[in-house]
Amino acid sequence: METMNAQHIEVNEEGYMKDPAQWTEEWAHEVAREYNINLTDKHLALLKWLREKHNEGVALNIRKVGKSGLVDIKEFYQLFPGGPLKISSRIAGIPKPVSCV
Repeated sequence: METMNAQHIEVNEEGYMKDPAQWTEEWAHEVAREYNINLTDKHLALLKWLREKHNEGVALNIRKVGKSGLVDIKEFYQLFPGGPLKISSRIAGIPKPVSCV
């Protein structure tokens, strides 16, 4: 469990939120800092898209993100270097996609 501004947020052993409804942009900025990422409007738009697709029950993978119309695959890797889907999902407060190791 992590605490942010007196709000208790439950996370699993890998740091992914157990309850995506607790997500806030403030949370996203805090987690992004762990990866040395300064979130821009482009990052936030993509995080919100990931959350929306998760809520719709869409199984996320890098190819789907590349077809989102927000970023291509190369840009996705630039925004979230070192494991874009795994990192962006954690920052977005959604479970780690099955396609991520």
